[in-house]
Amino acid sequence: MNTATSFRRRSLLARGMALAALSSAALALSPLSASAQQWPEKPVTVIVNFPAGGAADRIARAITQPLSEVLGQSFVVENKGGAGGNIGGDAAAKSKPDGYTFLMSSGGMVSVNPLIYNNMTFDPMKDLVPVAAAARVLVFLETKPDIPANTVQEFIDYLKKHPGELDFGSPGNGSSPHLAGELFKEMAGVDAVHIPYRGAAPAMRDLLGGQIDFMFDPGIGLASVEAGKLKLLAIGSMQRSTRFPDVPTLHEAGLTNFDADTYFGFYAPAGTPPEIIQKMNTEINKIVESEDFRKTLAVIGAEPAPMTPDEFHQKAVDDAERFGKLIKERQIMGG
Repeated sequence: MNTATSFRRRSLLARGMALAALSSAALALSPLSASAQQWPEKPVTVIVNFPAGGAADRIARAITQPLSEVLGQSFVVENKGGAGGNIGGDAAAKSKPDGYTFLMSSGGMVSVNPLIYNNMTFDPMKDLVPVAAAARVLVFLETKPDIPANTVQEFIDYLKKHPGELDFGSPGNGSSPHLAGELFKEMAGVDAVHIPYRGAAPAMRDLLGGQIDFMFDPGIGLASVEAGKLKLLAIGSMQRSTRFPDVPTLHEAGLTNFDADTYFGFYAPAGTPPEIIQKMNTEINKIVESEDFRKTLAVIGAEPAPMTPDEFHQKAVDDAERFGKLIKERQIMGG
């Protein structure tokens, strides 16, 4: 599927999703049905489509525990990583739409994967519906300690002196850290070899072990930065991190308008009762706006992002447009 075709289809799907959102809003204003009032009556599964230890897993667990408490049933996290989130996404999309299976995913699985995978077994824009955003996840440009650079410009100069000799890791092809790396290479005019992993955690392990040279970290290695085990050179966002307010953004460092933020949140199989989606959105937003959740996100340098389902969907549409050109120019393919 080429990018133009995908965008045209997304436009049609966006209009359909907007109509669905209006219908959901109307239902939200009416009394809840008996089934929604009784839901949940048994444990709920939350599929995380990346391995344990990554940003998606951490965010999911920070939300499912208070959800279990407020809704009176266990919300059980089940990690199904692989294929850039497609394995878990497929499992969620093909689950019974009864309110007992949800997906926690990076927005990139919905917005980017259809642009880079030609053989997806499901359509995330059609087979999944947005429930609630949870967090805006930043990426942090980190290097192993022995890289002789302490600023972005020094790092760029070093890369230019060693074209194609350095490796950078990511959670997988098309992930926001991968796209951040490709955007960095393009804007800085440098070359480095991308090493895809099945999740951020194994990539971070290899960065800490020195098997790779740098990474756009979605926040799981910040404790290692503070411990002096990694160098943090810049933030891959238009806004500085509240955790590291003195560290410049790549935009400030000279890569104008560099922005690789992504939004993580919850999805449900298409056909899930809108009353249940509305109930989940309400409860998740309460958690996301809490001080406890903000403190949890601070550990990975992320920011709370409460949204309506329609707002979350629009972010996916916007990201497909934002990264589509880069994907085409860099010939990024899933694998």
